[in-house]
Amino acid sequence: MNYLLDVLGSPIIAGVLMLMLFNLNTYQANTRMSSDSELQLQQNAKTLAGILNHDLRKIGYEYSDVPLIQADSQMISFYSDIDRDGTVDVVSYFIGGADEMPGTSNPRDIILYRVVNNDTISGPSLGLTSVRFSYIDQDWNNTTVLSDIRYVKVELWIESIEKVGGYYIFTYWEMTINPRNL
Repeated sequence: MNYLLDVLGSPIIAGVLMLMLFNLNTYQANTRMSSDSELQLQQNAKTLAGILNHDLRKIGYEYSDVPLIQADSQMISFYSDIDRDGTVDVVSYFIGGADEMPGTSNPRDIILYRVVNNDTISGPSLGLTSVRFSYIDQDWNNTTVLSDIRYVKVELWIESIEKVGGYYIFTYWEMTINPRNL
């Protein structure tokens, strides 16, 4: 009788152990994929922030008048010798629509355009879904008066390009830049 219980019980115990190992393997794979996606998301946010930081710090470089041409929540345009060649350039940043990003499954992806002297450079979306510029005066109050702007605040919302676990993971990046020439 004990022999019969051993023969019938051992496959059941082995099956339970196999299911546990299978579930552990699935969990580990999902966690690794989620972790990799989050790392990629953070790298994309850092890349976008680095590009904006580099250019916005140079607002007004080698320009003596009010360097800002246009400043609103979706666009910024300014004078600067951005490439340090002795010629003052016009640099603009603005966003495109979500319909301009057919290469990803995320329907909210947009492109941040960078225009230098009418030469448009549009890079990959990198998961960018929203950008907001705001402008601060010397007393840390929001302003829209171009000559009063001393700081530029940029907010970036970035989502994963593909779904992870049935939804798009996201991150938010905010930076306040004090261009020396404002």
